Amino acid sequence: MNTRASFSILLLLCGVSQALFLTEPKVLGMLDPEDVDITTKILDSNNGSTELLIEGDLVFPKTRNALFCFNNNCFWKKNSNNLVEVPYTVNSEFTYNEKMIIENAMTTFHSKTCIRFVPRSSQTDYISIQNKDGCYSSLGRTGGQQVLSLNRNGCVYHGIVQHELNHALGFYHEQTRSDRDQYVKINWEYVSPAMAYNFQKQNTNNQNTPYDYGSIMHYGRTAFTNQAGMRTITPIPDASVQIGQRQEMSNIDILRINKLYGCSI
Repeated sequence: MNTRASFSILLLLCGVSQALFLTEPKVLGMLDPEDVDITTKILDSNNGSTELLIEGDLVFPKTRNALFCFNNNCFWKKNSNNLVEVPYTVNSEFTYNEKMIIENAMTTFHSKTCIRFVPRSSQTDYISIQNKDGCYSSLGRTGGQQVLSLNRNGCVYHGIVQHELNHALGFYHEQTRSDRDQYVKINWEYVSPAMAYNFQKQNTNNQNTPYDYGSIMHYGRTAFTNQAGMRTITPIPDASVQIGQRQEMSNIDILRINKLYGCSI
């Protein structure tokens, strides 16, 4: 084989390798399947979880007032460079590709906010990302090691990782914010009484930002339904508005992070 032919084959192989690399994230779960909303993915993964959860994926507080942030104690702190450092560890059970999906989900926070997820060294307070029995997180900084679960069989998707990281920063679900009744109707007839607590409105700080149907924190139309296919959440006044997207944080999600943490970006 002459030199020119060998070089051509090498270029072809490099091109194939590069094409596989570029398409790999989507195959590996960078994006969720188009026909499944974020609620379905999370609730399916959390079905049968041994963790006591509220709103589907928030760890029930160990102390009575843990879901309320007094004196900013549940927010992560800024360093001397005015950046909010959130130390984290990732369990060794995750594969290299799964770790890359998790890290890629963090890049939007790094590029568009002052949040910096940093590998833990010796920090006392940190997020421990583990392959446990579902997709869930505590609300805000709870102190010490706090588990953020991303089950390998249903949670390692770009949008779900961002959703749970937002919880860890202190954000509730959009449909439980204090003024939600102006923007969505909860169809209680399709919510089992035992599940009604998942739709309880919270005393949220909305930071003078509009209700965001496109938030990564908004659940889908059939969340916690007691009849397959029946809607528990209907946007108003336009019932056709899409909710429950799971691809990427919205611009308002990013705005809220920057306002809450006083980012100057």
